[in-house]
Amino acid sequence: MKTYSFKLYHAKRNKKLHRAINISGNIYNHCIALHKRYYRMYGKHLNMYKLQRHITKLKKTDKFSFWNMLGSQAIQDITQRIDRGYRLFFRNLKQGIRTAPPSFKKVRKYKSFTLKQAGFKLGDDNHIKIMGQGYRYHKSREIEGKIKIVTIKRDPLGDIYIYLVCETEEATVKPRSGKSVGLDFGLGTFLTTSDGNKIESPLFFKEGSKEIRKLNRSLSRKKKGSANRKRARFDLARGHKRIANRRRDFHFKLAKELSEAYSCICIEDLNLKGMQRLWGKKVSDLGFADFVRILEHQCHKTGTELIKIDRYYPSSKTCSSCGHVLEKLSLSTRTWTCPDCKAKHDRDRNAAINIHRVGASTFKGEVVRPA
Repeated sequence: MKTYSFKLYHAKRNKKLHRAINISGNIYNHCIALHKRYYRMYGKHLNMYKLQRHITKLKKTDKFSFWNMLGSQAIQDITQRIDRGYRLFFRNLKQGIRTAPPSFKKVRKYKSFTLKQAGFKLGDDNHIKIMGQGYRYHKSREIEGKIKIVTIKRDPLGDIYIYLVCETEEATVKPRSGKSVGLDFGLGTFLTTSDGNKIESPLFFKEGSKEIRKLNRSLSRKKKGSANRKRARFDLARGHKRIANRRRDFHFKLAKELSEAYSCICIEDLNLKGMQRLWGKKVSDLGFADFVRILEHQCHKTGTELIKIDRYYPSSKTCSSCGHVLEKLSLSTRTWTCPDCKAKHDRDRNAAINIHRVGASTFKGEVVRPA
């Protein structure tokens, strides 16, 4: 499978697509209301197929006849999204993880709808027909394979993008022989490698915070409902988008560089939600979760093996020379000396070496931790 994303021309003129996304939001909120009502009455989760049959009946009434503008597959996808959300919520509840169930969304903030197998047709050059109407898009590369899924997505600026999932016969990329490395994520340094390199990350949100504060103040001064407030809201969204694009560009370039330089990369399976609760804004600014997803994608393309080791392995507290494990090591301690072999360690470099050693041994079939 391959995924392509393209931006549509004249997004603001494509009123039919904006209306379709708004209808999707309306259906989503109605389904959430039905779920809540059903749970109050029967004390259990509403079955997805019952919900789909109920929506089919509602579409035939005058009150909800405007739902027919949206394809039946798009409506089915909305019910599937909600069902996945509730299943994830109940699973997390059993495991003691605090998460929120699917909730109501403002229609203007609702982002997308999805068409599967039908409701779209790819034309010549850069044309696509969606629900009977033709649109032009910025074609940055050729599309390979058969289109299976089309998702139409709206960003906070009102621009519309199409995401095409195509079925292709991809050549199998075999793992390469070459160097392996361990990576340790940090707050002071974005990445520390086991071979001694430190990769700093520009804190993009911190750098752009002055501009964001200025745009927020400008927005707060505008009268609610006015055209000036709408323009100020777009300016703020544009500022956030610039920061997100810079961070994403950094992640892609770094992931590509690492996946091409090494044939085996070992990282920790980080508890990102726990880190976010402790350090909040800084962890969000570094974007570890997004980087790991991009690194997995790049490794798959180049044939590099990506290995995640147990998050509870004491990589920082273990001496990489003799294997001695400290009882305590505070976060403020950046260097320490092993009480057994007297070796001096940089905290991040030592952790990266241990991650590399454990990951490489796991790759060869050994256990992560000794018994």
